[in-house]
Amino acid sequence: MQEAALYSPELSRPAPAEQPAPPRPAALSAIIGRIEEAIEQETAAIRSDPAFDIKASNARKSRHLYELNRAMKGLSQAEVLNEHRDALIRLRGKLADNEKALRAHLSAVAEVASLIRDAIQRADTDGTYSAREFGVAGRAA
Repeated sequence: MQEAALYSPELSRPAPAEQPAPPRPAALSAIIGRIEEAIEQETAAIRSDPAFDIKASNARKSRHLYELNRAMKGLSQAEVLNEHRDALIRLRGKLADNEKALRAHLSAVAEVASLIRDAIQRADTDGTYSAREFGVAGRAA
């Protein structure tokens, strides 16, 4: 009889997973601070470092966004706004500056690509490889 109690279905079920502790306002503040720092670093690097690794920066920002989403789980929007209004306003300003820097960078990249495209087109039309030259050579063969 005791053996039956040891193998009961109740004992064979895994224990329910513990629910994570509700996010603390300090944890959310720290995450927002890390996001601000990453955005500031990216903005400065875009403006000053031609070899800046934007892919690594995007990966870093994605991790921070994931952390932020996890920390905000279970919190209401009103609760977050009440607790972190100033930090979110600061972050919004830094994101606006970052967007301006990214747009300027993309515009510069598009301009360089356009210059390269135009140079290639001019080189193609200098007569060196014209259809007429190939047409004459094609008839001789």
